[in-house]
Amino acid sequence: MTDPAPLVEVHDSPELLATAVAGELLNRIADAQAAGHVPHISLTGGTIAVAIHEEVARHAPASGVDWGAVHVWFGDERFVAPDSPDRNAGQARAAFIDAVGVPDANVHEFPSTADAADVDEAAARYAEELRAHWPGRFDVMMLGVGPDGHVNSLFPGFPQLTATGPTAGVTGSPKPPPERVTLTFETTSAAASVWFLVSGDGKADAVRRALADDGSVQETPARGVTGQAETIWFLDTAAASLL
Repeated sequence: MTDPAPLVEVHDSPELLATAVAGELLNRIADAQAAGHVPHISLTGGTIAVAIHEEVARHAPASGVDWGAVHVWFGDERFVAPDSPDRNAGQARAAFIDAVGVPDANVHEFPSTADAADVDEAAARYAEELRAHWPGRFDVMMLGVGPDGHVNSLFPGFPQLTATGPTAGVTGSPKPPPERVTLTFETTSAAASVWFLVSGDGKADAVRRALADDGSVQETPARGVTGQAETIWFLDTAAASLL
């Protein structure tokens, strides 16, 4: 079976992009719950992700979603103190998780520096969390893309691109902070739907390279992730400007 061809959806502004993705996410979660399924979603960080999360909080009351029956995971995390503003989990909690009432037991955060001695221990502990609470597939995996084409904390040329196992520690990240923990391709690709969320002309070349007919995962890691049922690139006009 071949992977489904990626779909590209372009919106006129970052604000319209955020509203569209938030609405689609709420619909997917509500539909899954209506079918008797407990959805597991994986979040990403970054400016456009925060905007999407805020839109999720704004539209959540009318969505019919039972947030007590949703599990939230993270694609990667900065290995910093638990109260650091750099943590993706902290940003997501502030933007929507706490506001909509996802139970703490259903929010699966990567360990911080208060919970693990180093990135490798943090990765091992998150792998244990996956084994204990993850059904083996995400309903939706949301990913940002860096100007260099990285996704999660899988950077061009880094050894984590070929890591085996569900998680990996990262040191010497080219994007600060230098220490991180990430899902590997093995886990990131275990998703029914993969959504790339990209805004701004600074990401346009990375988008072009990721969607080109040729190129390598080592140079553009975003090429290494596809959804089992669908892959959608949600772009604003600036991010799509080189397509």
